[in-house]
Order: sequence, then structure tokens, then C-alpha cells
Amino acid sequence: QVQLVESGGGLVQAGGSLRLSCAASGRIFSSYAMGWFRQAPGKEREFVAAISWGGSSTLYTDSVKGRFTISRDNVKNTVYLQMNSLKPEDTAVYYCAADEKYFGSYYYEYDYWGQGTQVTVSS
Repeated sequence: QVQLVESGGGLVQAGGSLRLSCAASGRIFSSYAMGWFRQAPGKEREFVAAISWGGSSTLYTDSVKGRFTISRDNVKNTVYLQMNSLKPEDTAVYYCAADEKYFGSYYYEYDYWGQGTQVTVSS
């Protein structure tokens, strides 16, 4: 198993930036593809970005392309989400997720989840 802990959320004005981190412990971090998802109040959990086991491949939902960047450090056992040009519609709880076999955008395919970190973007 792997345990995931997100950090880096907060309150930021529109146009600002935040960097989320997700620290993993447990099994070998490079054994897991990683994803970021978000959930706003009253809405379903939404895919944001994913990164493959070694970091060579990434996926993004259209609404964040060009603004968000996912990366990972397999030595520090951490995955990051750099968020630039933030918009009020980016406001949500952000979750990181891990899976040994799946790399993609379907949340139900990921086996392990963090507790989430709140991101609030004011207009």
C-alpha cells in the first residue's frame, strides 16, 4: 500500500499561482502512476492531470492545459501540481491519487487517495 498526503492549498487571488505537493510513503513510489483530481461543492470529482510511473507521459483536462503542470520526483517520493493563472472556477478540494497499473483520467481506476487540500481562488 501507499499513503498519500497533500499540501500546498490555500486562498489566492485570480491570476495567482499555487503549487500542490503530494508526499507518498509506503511502497516504492515509482511503482505508481499518479493523478490529481478535484471536487467542487455539489459537483462530481473531476480529473485534472496525471503522470506516468517514470514521469515521461502526462495528461491534462482541457480546462487546465497551458496553466497547470504535473511533475514528480521519484527520489523525494512526491508529485506536484503547479497551478498558474488560477481562476475562480479552479476552486475545489484537490486530491492526489495513485495506482500501480492504471495511468489515465478515470477516478474509479485509482486505488489510493489522499485526504485532499482546499484551493480557493477569489475573483
